[in-house]
Amino acid sequence: MNISILLKVVGVGLLVAVAHQILSKSGREDLATWVSIGGIVLVLVLLMNEITGLFNSIRTAFGI
Repeated sequence: MNISILLKVVGVGLLVAVAHQILSKSGREDLATWVSIGGIVLVLVLLMNEITGLFNSIRTAFGI
C-alpha cells in the first residue's frame, strides 16, 4: 500500500468529519448524513485497486 493513498484517505476522513460536525451543529443532520455517505463512497473509489489486489491474492491463495 502506497503512503500517498493512506494520506488521501486520512485527508478525506478529516474533511468529512469537520463538515459533518459543522452541518450537525447547524441543524442540517440530513445533509450531514449525505456528506458522510459521500465520503465513504469516495474512500472506496480511492481504494478500489487495493481491494481488487486483495481479492486476487485471496483467489490465488485458495486456488479459486
